[in-house]
Amino acid sequence: MKPEEVLDNIDIEKDMKVADFGCGAGYFTIPLAKRVGENGVVYAVDVLEPALESVRGRARIFSILNIETLRGNLEKDKGSGIEAGSLDMVLLANILFQSKLKNDILKEAKRVLKKTGKIVIIEWNTDTPLGPGTGYRISKENLKDLAKEVEFVLEKEFNAGSSHYGLVFSL
Repeated sequence: MKPEEVLDNIDIEKDMKVADFGCGAGYFTIPLAKRVGENGVVYAVDVLEPALESVRGRARIFSILNIETLRGNLEKDKGSGIEAGSLDMVLLANILFQSKLKNDILKEAKRVLKKTGKIVIIEWNTDTPLGPGTGYRISKENLKDLAKEVEFVLEKEFNAGSSHYGLVFSL
């Protein structure tokens, strides 16, 4: 998966406020920060402090100043620490398969989004030989059903590489 190519499928504008939930080492955080520009902001949220330190280090290397790192547990109520209704977009890349509390993560994304906001979800294809065990993966159809339960509306599907699919939802 190439983050720049994946992000080409998503409407990201200058000055947007975006969260990268489960940011890890910043695979998407850095390219997102470049796309929203110096007046935009990217909240890099992860439960692991070493991941956030990696994001901060990479941001320093690239002289990127519009990333705010937040340690948070997305499975808990208000777990991101982000103000309700404040974001234009939330990205969830390869994190839902890791959780048994998928709906809680989706509810947290919904909580922080503006009424016009979008959620972008990238997950492992169920038929690729790479990645986590098939028992952990979530099919595209199951994910659509979960998102519908949280009142997200599917806007777009896109190819996120040979091993991943992407979905864009609105409120």
